[in-house]
Amino acid sequence: MSDAPFLLLQISDTHLGADWHGVDPDECLLRAVEAILEMPQRCDALVVSGDLSQNGTPAEYARVRELLAPLDLEPYVLPGNHDLRGPLRQAFGLPGEGDEHASHAVDLGPLRLVCLDSTIPGTEGGALDEGRIEWLDAVLGEERDRPTVIAMHHPPLSTAIPTFDAIGLAPESRAALAEALVRHPQVKRVIAGHVHRPIAAELAGRAVLSVPSTYLQSVLDFESTKIEMVPDPAGFAIHAWRDGTLTSHVQTF
Repeated sequence: MSDAPFLLLQISDTHLGADWHGVDPDECLLRAVEAILEMPQRCDALVVSGDLSQNGTPAEYARVRELLAPLDLEPYVLPGNHDLRGPLRQAFGLPGEGDEHASHAVDLGPLRLVCLDSTIPGTEGGALDEGRIEWLDAVLGEERDRPTVIAMHHPPLSTAIPTFDAIGLAPESRAALAEALVRHPQVKRVIAGHVHRPIAAELAGRAVLSVPSTYLQSVLDFESTKIEMVPDPAGFAIHAWRDGTLTSHVQTF
């Protein structure tokens, strides 16, 4: 039997500081951590794919760190549309300054994780302008033989839900990312959050997966004129790398 798989844990959209429908996001994240710790195998790395906080305050980010601490994993984070880059940088040691995009790459051993900042400060939607595709090309070009996972906040897919597509990744950015993926076949998967639902799609022959929130989930309604959240089962994802294959599991709790 081959060696144990390398397990990349993905948590998304914790929204600490929110009070939607009277549900406490702190309690939800606490239950997520408890569920992860009850798993028979320990995860090897952790990525948090945006919207860690509701208001982008230092106190909210400090609370995220506190609640994640029992996992004993350094959280690799990227901003969501509710986050503020400056306080997020200070709390988690991200590179860059001020309002520069907070993209960065991490060596996880058997995998390379590229955290691609898709946010536009002050807006809910996402884009990969301002040199972010050029940055991605350069970073991916550094290690063309390393199996790589790209993590974003805004998933590069069409949800077929008008309210979410209106605040999703800009179509021209999705097309530019597809072209970059063609140039870099070592990318095995693109993972994201933002839509508070597990959604699977494909971009340039690569699997794209959005994962549930640890907080509230969005209603599956293909005609709704507004975004609605409900206390459906929350979840997280485990991306297992074994024998040259990446397999993604969504676990509810």
